[in-house]
Amino acid sequence: MANKHTKQEKMEAFGRLLDVMDELREKCPWDKKQTNESLRPNTIEETYELCDALIKNDSINISKELGDVLLHIVFYSKIGEEKGDFDIADVCNKLCDKLIFRHPHVYGDVQANTANEVLQTWEQIKTKEKDGNKTVLSGVPDALPSLVKAYRIQDKARNVGFDWEERRDVWKKVKEEISEFEAEIETLYSQAETEEAKEAAKQHATEEFGDVMFSLINAARLYKINPDNALEHTNQKFIHRFNYVEAKANEKGQDLKDLTLEEMDMYWNEAKRN
Repeated sequence: MANKHTKQEKMEAFGRLLDVMDELREKCPWDKKQTNESLRPNTIEETYELCDALIKNDSINISKELGDVLLHIVFYSKIGEEKGDFDIADVCNKLCDKLIFRHPHVYGDVQANTANEVLQTWEQIKTKEKDGNKTVLSGVPDALPSLVKAYRIQDKARNVGFDWEERRDVWKKVKEEISEFEAEIETLYSQAETEEAKEAAKQHATEEFGDVMFSLINAARLYKINPDNALEHTNQKFIHRFNYVEAKANEKGQDLKDLTLEEMDMYWNEAKRN
């Protein structure tokens, strides 16, 4: 475990980072030419790398990737300072002001004894902020991945009371959406005869599949399961098992496509047992 640092040591470390950033911006040809637009793709990549370390609970890489994300925060702040728009102090102070304003149960006289009670007040608080959300859902970024966005939309709606009275009631909706999707797929592959009819059926099937996913995400949320984390765990599980099957093919001097489906299934089950 890393040694604990004092607050003074933490402040000095952050100050050192600011000094390094200033020097790089002045002396490094690459750092000097960067803009908000040029950095943005790297920021997205660094955020996903942090998310990868988080899902793997890899503390060494979590620390490393947090540093990379922090670099970008400091970098954007430096660019803002050069433009005369804001600097890192503005970023920190605005964040602190927002946190204090959004936590009246800590800094004020509002009572909130559970996490759910806190969440239920946040959406109303955000709409009262000077630059806050004008509507409940306006705080959901357009650029969020669709799965994460669906969860956030539903969660924000829940915070203002738009939710199922009983969470088990969601299963009726899930089954209904699956049935509607199944019906559209049947139309697409069995009943649609003309290209125009097939295209229309495909569009309807796509919409119904979106409804299925939305309802499943809703069910996961109601049962306190994060669907994005759940799907990523399944992705990693599939990768592990598929790599095992591929390795077994290599041991036999074969390409993966040379294995029979029965052989693939046998190795797949071995991977599951292991």
